[in-house]
Amino acid sequence: MQPLIDTFGRVHTNLRISVTDRCNIRCFYCMPAENVQFMERAALLTFEEIEHFVRVAVPLGLKQIRLTGGEPLVRKDLHVLVAKLAAIEGIEDIGLTTNGILLAEQALALHDAGLRRINVSLDALDPQKFEQITRRQGFEKVIAGIQAARDVGFDPVKVNAVAVRGLTEDEIVPFGHFARRTGVEIRFIEFMPLDADGAWQREKVLFADEIAAILEREIMPLIPRPGQDPHAPASEFMFADGVGHVGFISSVSRPFCMSCDRFRITADGKLRNCLFSLEETDIREMLRSGAEDSEIARAIRESIAAKNEGHEINTSRFIQPNRPMYSIGG
Repeated sequence: MQPLIDTFGRVHTNLRISVTDRCNIRCFYCMPAENVQFMERAALLTFEEIEHFVRVAVPLGLKQIRLTGGEPLVRKDLHVLVAKLAAIEGIEDIGLTTNGILLAEQALALHDAGLRRINVSLDALDPQKFEQITRRQGFEKVIAGIQAARDVGFDPVKVNAVAVRGLTEDEIVPFGHFARRTGVEIRFIEFMPLDADGAWQREKVLFADEIAAILEREIMPLIPRPGQDPHAPASEFMFADGVGHVGFISSVSRPFCMSCDRFRITADGKLRNCLFSLEETDIREMLRSGAEDSEIARAIRESIAAKNEGHEINTSRFIQPNRPMYSIGG
């Protein structure tokens, strides 16, 4: 069967599924501090609907899944969905991105269900800075969640740290040492224009090259890791002595759009061919109106075929999506 290919020759095999827009913290680069209007429960795709969509997409070439939110672990019984997806022939890999607050109590059930890779969002190792960014408490729970994930056998465990100029420079070196001490891979993510308050400015982006320079000056040189996935968003490195891995997601300074193999479905069932897409396809309506699988497959193909060349953050043509990150899915 013809793969999911766009007009630029990019083949899409990687689906990000948001299971909820709800979250138990309020990171400023993602959500408003207060009075967040969440989706009604009835608007969310059920686990059965998500499974149905994935079963339609697998024959089109889908191989990898990542579950996101909001905070996916606030969705009750998420391990049940993991087990459903892990049982689908053709799915080779399932990952999860979480803020880690509920991870310690769910890590074992998720691993037993078939989840194997965990990314934990943690932007600061200083508890006060953590509260400043998240506008909530919970630092110790995140650290416990990371340890629990490692204890039950998740490999790799990655920590995603959003880098913001004027705020997180002091976290760079501690994160480098954390990577060396724990074996967790730290991935620094350039601050992107997906905040709910629309306050993003290019001047606030702490660029990957600057972060790397600080790590090399304060710890030791970095060397590229061998065997990297050319479609992965992160450029991966290790310290010169081989102890400690770091990655850089340079969405602003070095966009990786031309190697992108990802598409997304939001918690309310809207298919998006790009994180920054301005258009969506209503899959939920198709699922609930009894559309044939062939119709859903055709909608997926049409969405991928319409994918733009790139997000255009660095041009005057860029338009920020009207959905913030928590509503799209990380």
